Amino acid sequence: MPYVHAADWPGQRGPENHGDDRSRSMQGETKERALAQELNAARERLDERRQRAGESPAQQEAIEELSASPEELSVVTEELGEKSDELIATRGLLESERQQYLDLFEMAPDGYIVTDSAGTIQRANRAAAKLLRVRQDLLVGKPLVIFVSEKEGKRFSERLVRLLENEETQKWEMEMQPRDGGSFPAAVTVSAIPGTPSTGGRAAGHRWLIHDITERVQAEKALRETEQRFRLMVEGVKDYAIFMLDPKGVVISWNAGAERIEGYLEKEILGRNFSLFYSPEEIAEGKPEEQLRSAAAKGRIEHQGWRLRKDGSRFWADVVMTAVRDENGELIGFSKVIRDLTERHQARVTLENAFEEIKTLKERLYHENVALREEIDRTWMFEEIVGSTRPVRVVLSRVAKVAPMDSTVLITGETGTGKELIARAIHKRSKRAGRAFVAFNCAGIPPSLIASELFGHEKGAFTGAQQRRLGRFELAEGGTIFLDEIGELTAETQIALLRVVQEREFERVGGSQPIPTDVRIIAATNRDLQDAVAAGTFRLDLFYRLNVFPIEAPPLRERKEDIPVLLDYFIKRYAAKAGKKIRSIDKRTVELFKDYHWPGNIRELQNVIERSVILCDGEVFSIDESWLSRALLDSHRSTSTLSERLLEQEKKMIESALSESRGKVAGILGAAAKLGIPSSTLESKIKMLKIKKNIFKAA
Repeated sequence: MPYVHAADWPGQRGPENHGDDRSRSMQGETKERALAQELNAARERLDERRQRAGESPAQQEAIEELSASPEELSVVTEELGEKSDELIATRGLLESERQQYLDLFEMAPDGYIVTDSAGTIQRANRAAAKLLRVRQDLLVGKPLVIFVSEKEGKRFSERLVRLLENEETQKWEMEMQPRDGGSFPAAVTVSAIPGTPSTGGRAAGHRWLIHDITERVQAEKALRETEQRFRLMVEGVKDYAIFMLDPKGVVISWNAGAERIEGYLEKEILGRNFSLFYSPEEIAEGKPEEQLRSAAAKGRIEHQGWRLRKDGSRFWADVVMTAVRDENGELIGFSKVIRDLTERHQARVTLENAFEEIKTLKERLYHENVALREEIDRTWMFEEIVGSTRPVRVVLSRVAKVAPMDSTVLITGETGTGKELIARAIHKRSKRAGRAFVAFNCAGIPPSLIASELFGHEKGAFTGAQQRRLGRFELAEGGTIFLDEIGELTAETQIALLRVVQEREFERVGGSQPIPTDVRIIAATNRDLQDAVAAGTFRLDLFYRLNVFPIEAPPLRERKEDIPVLLDYFIKRYAAKAGKKIRSIDKRTVELFKDYHWPGNIRELQNVIERSVILCDGEVFSIDESWLSRALLDSHRSTSTLSERLLEQEKKMIESALSESRGKVAGILGAAAKLGIPSSTLESKIKMLKIKKNIFKAA
């Protein structure tokens, strides 16, 4: 059979995509060739025998030999028939596959061309004809080089020579030029057709795959132009620092705005980490790395804060960081845009501080007015200290000595002796006289609210705290705060007050920011704080801090010589208030006042005089004797008897607990645990009340 050369098989679409199909075709072709060779060999043997039979010297021998092998000839004939059928089937299969290859070859979207070793086109598909704008049948026989642009011609010829020497598949891009004019960029893939002995082992030709890449080239050109415009725009912007970072935060691009804002030249910053723009504290905290992680996770972050320039100065930066990813979603770096908003930030801070100061002054003015109204409306004892007896002169002398100082003062004395009046006198004679005097009664507020009243609270600190409120210490800033009934403070409030006395700072309820304070503290109590310390109800360290300069207000019974002066002072005051004229005082009334014990001290004297002025119908002041005796009885019931009853009740409770614990004070089953107080406190109370705990051990 005639041999069909591989170059004549146009259905092979290229070595990259049809290796298996080419292998099957070559196997079929080899099998067909082998069958043909066997058939030719059999025929040659038969012809040889026939020639030998015609020769005279051996005619008889040949005839005998020929007649002696009819069976052999029959077998050969049958084998040839079978192999001929197999050959026909193989040819049909090859023809079917060849037709499939032709169909695929024609329908391929890219141009396919087969050339011989000289580069002449042997076959081309429809797509190739369309690309080169030549009728398909007219392409055959034309050299491929005529469809290459002039500027590519020389290089194309050189590549064609190399293709003949190297049978490896090659790829390149070049400019194709159709015959009707114009040109287009193409991606070319070339594979060699294996040579035969007749070609000396060199390639018999080549298969060409031509893909039009016009759209891709145009897109790349547009992208380059866009990038060029964007680069020029970025480089020209001077109000914004725009630069790129790699995934590790190393600077890889830098614009003029970045040079102006950050202070680094491009050659100085490229290749260095952007952490240079952060303070050492922020670097130690890992803030640069944290922002890289956040931007990578969120895609984009915005923040404002202080950043460092090259010269070490700071500027307020508005920063936008965006993660940059490739088409596969892999992180390739970050873009950063920074604006210098220092002036705007400083203006905003100044404005906020001004508003905050206005708000603070407004609140302080409001609360000082409230405190002032409370002081005016409060029933006060008298405007000045009235009297000339020795106890009064001692008090006034101590007031004059301590007033110019900022020392803490503790005023002690019975109820109604004028402790607040002494505190006011100290304030008026001090260098703080021009600032507020804020009085606070520690016994007049529920224990749960004392801390809020003294130190203020933040919004939301507790239920009902709908806004921030200033405490008494803030209202008294720069002035004096008077803490009356200091012995009634709870243990928690004592601790907070101790901090104010020692550290000169406090925290609002619900707040965490220490607030410094400049306030003079004057405390007062009608209790014996040393007994309270021994009983464990008052802190010893706080007592020492408050008792820097003690002043004792004398009771009225120790300064009875001042009663006539006080009587005259109060009568005039309340008579003027009631619109009455009282010209004299009944002598019997003066005697009653001097003989009376006055357990309520000046406050009781003031109340009796005010009641008498209201009831007085004439110009002579007098009182009903029964008022004093009833007051005396009520007073005794409300002072000494109450104190004694409380101590007696406390003693009974301790003895009962000791009895139950068999004289044991400490421990889980001890008397202290039963009473809910520390064992050291119970020991102090046992010693103070002179309780003998040993008798309970015996019991």
